[in-house]
Amino acid sequence: MSATIDSGGPLAGVRVLDLTSVLMGPFATQLLGDMGADVVKIEAPAGDTSRGIGPMRNPGMGAGYLHVNRNKRSVCIDLKNPAGRDLLIELARTADVLVYNVRPAAMRRLRLGYEDLSAVNPKLIYAGMVGYGQTGPYAELPAYDDLIQGAAGVPSLLSVVGDGVPRYVPLAFVDRTVGLAAVNAITAALYQRSRIGRGQSIEVPMFETMVPFVLGEHMAGQTFEPALGPAGYPRLLAPERTPYQTTDGHICALVYTDRQWRSFYEITGRGDAFDRDPRVVNIGERTKNIGALCAENATHFRTDSTANWLVRLNAADIPCMRLNTLESLFTDPQLQATGFFEMVEHPSEGRLRQMRVPASSSEPGRSEVLPAPRLGEHSREVLNEIGLDAKAIDALIASGAIKAS
Repeated sequence: MSATIDSGGPLAGVRVLDLTSVLMGPFATQLLGDMGADVVKIEAPAGDTSRGIGPMRNPGMGAGYLHVNRNKRSVCIDLKNPAGRDLLIELARTADVLVYNVRPAAMRRLRLGYEDLSAVNPKLIYAGMVGYGQTGPYAELPAYDDLIQGAAGVPSLLSVVGDGVPRYVPLAFVDRTVGLAAVNAITAALYQRSRIGRGQSIEVPMFETMVPFVLGEHMAGQTFEPALGPAGYPRLLAPERTPYQTTDGHICALVYTDRQWRSFYEITGRGDAFDRDPRVVNIGERTKNIGALCAENATHFRTDSTANWLVRLNAADIPCMRLNTLESLFTDPQLQATGFFEMVEHPSEGRLRQMRVPASSSEPGRSEVLPAPRLGEHSREVLNEIGLDAKAIDALIASGAIKAS
């Protein structure tokens, strides 16, 4: 027998076994949980590594962990213990999705590959988030956000627009981007299963997912064979394309269309010059001359305050936005008005600030939000749902196959 938590939402009734850790996988499974899935987080005895990241009030409950593990239940299983491995097989019998982010070879060594699990549950969607496509020479290489940024060429792009030094983007944006790609693949597979009646194995590679994010704009002349020019989109690679300094801060402004450029010339007292300037006659010419144009724009922005520029640009219908910092995000008027930051009471961690799910729907969403769980907090609860009684669970704890808090 089994039971699945139903808290409402579009994925209500879907059970996900989450074997992932750190950020990429947990971010993906949190999104599934936010949509109503019953996410059972399977953790090793040492717990998810991210439990130790960031400030914390109690051991194993770091800020880094708290922000990617809500709407989950934690079951602590030693999968290297034969009894622990057998326990996962039992959980998989009635699960809808299993997600992992270790190398497939590691899953095969545990005898938890797709063939092993689909044999007991042909409807299971088995989703692997891997570093590289498994038919290429990089298949067995380790993969982390920084490494995939490098493999996809991101630090090289930053060196072009910066000081010549390759740098990583100061966000784990690969992990989150690939996490989103995995959610897309999993939800599509759930829909396909509703039509064909069987599950499937999914592979979401980090490297191959990120390359289109780079080359989508920057393939440029290399799109054609023979090439019509080098790779690289000049507008995005202009070192001068930065937030503009004002008299008291910075502003982000995008002068893009013909009308917007004409308006910008007018509000900077150069209206008569627009029609005589060949650099701005069309988007192609502006792209060729974007560096010089951005540098010229910068001289105008330095003459007035951010607040005044926001008024002037908005009046001219030129897209603009104040430059936020990490600190100012918490008081941003838009985020305050939409209630983006929520203060919640965590059962063990006390009062916390969390970010709400940004998407909304005309249909009811998840009705109950579960706080990020303590290690093994739900071991007894979940195992009881698959038919194990207290005596059997105590025996598994004594054998070291599981832990329960």
